[in-house]
Amino acid sequence: MSDSVSNFLGGSPLSIIIRLVILSLLVGILLSWLDLSPLDLVDWVVNFVQYLWVSVFGSLNRAVNYFLIGAMVVVPIFLLSRLSRMGKR
Repeated sequence: MSDSVSNFLGGSPLSIIIRLVILSLLVGILLSWLDLSPLDLVDWVVNFVQYLWVSVFGSLNRAVNYFLIGAMVVVPIFLLSRLSRMGKR
């Protein structure tokens, strides 16, 4: 069991815990120096995902609208051209 945990973590659990504590302190000091809180980071991620959602699906909505507008012109012209070819035969 201990070997599988060590393999999963990439080292002994105690050394990994010590590294994570030191790294967490350094990142915490850096974020504090930058005047960022964890909630600011969560808000940034949420806003970014919302921006991506609106950008991607907003663009798709516009593309569907353009397709429908174009189809209103192209399909009747296509049908009329086919009908006129059938009349020539």
